[in-house]
Amino acid sequence: MKKGIIGKKIGMTQIFDANGNAIPVTVIEAGPCAVSQIKTKENDGYEAVQLGFMSVEDKKLTKPLKGHFATKGVAAKKHLKEFRFDDISGYSIGDTITADVFAEGDKVDITGITKGHGYTGAIKRWNLHKLRMTHGVGPVHRQSGSMGVIDPARIFKNKKMAGQWGNEQVTVLNLEVAKIDAEKNLIAVKGAVPGARGGIVFIRNTVKA
Repeated sequence: MKKGIIGKKIGMTQIFDANGNAIPVTVIEAGPCAVSQIKTKENDGYEAVQLGFMSVEDKKLTKPLKGHFATKGVAAKKHLKEFRFDDISGYSIGDTITADVFAEGDKVDITGITKGHGYTGAIKRWNLHKLRMTHGVGPVHRQSGSMGVIDPARIFKNKKMAGQWGNEQVTVLNLEVAKIDAEKNLIAVKGAVPGARGGIVFIRNTVKA
């Protein structure tokens, strides 16, 4: 059965396996999440389960969201996310999803928002080569040089130029769950996960399985 959960990135650390090898892991506070809505093919055209994560005061919600939670009889949540599953028969509104929905050794895909670096030059954003530092080249050196050609006398689309760097949604595929702490709702995943500490991430079964 396909599984999914919403979590908050705590940070990175390392754990040790039975042979004493250090394994870098990202620790995620996964859940508890409440099932706030179930979508079916008859009503919505597709099957999905909507999960809510982190409690929030009603006064911080818009009227539509207040009505949404009131009609479902579920406590208000700060973050909502839909997970499309082939079979949703095992879920009911009000169910609680915790970290132990996954197990050690599971392969997962994790989606998050990367760190934002603001408006950044092409050298730092794309790691382009700098101009020569001598022989009359200057006064600017940290620029990418010529952007176009004489014919057709324009810059092609997708040219690597200065602009916004980071603050975009990224999914890392096929990560392995290294450890589960069900009591504290913690999941340790091998490797790095997109986003800064405290960022919201979405965990689901890998599509490469």
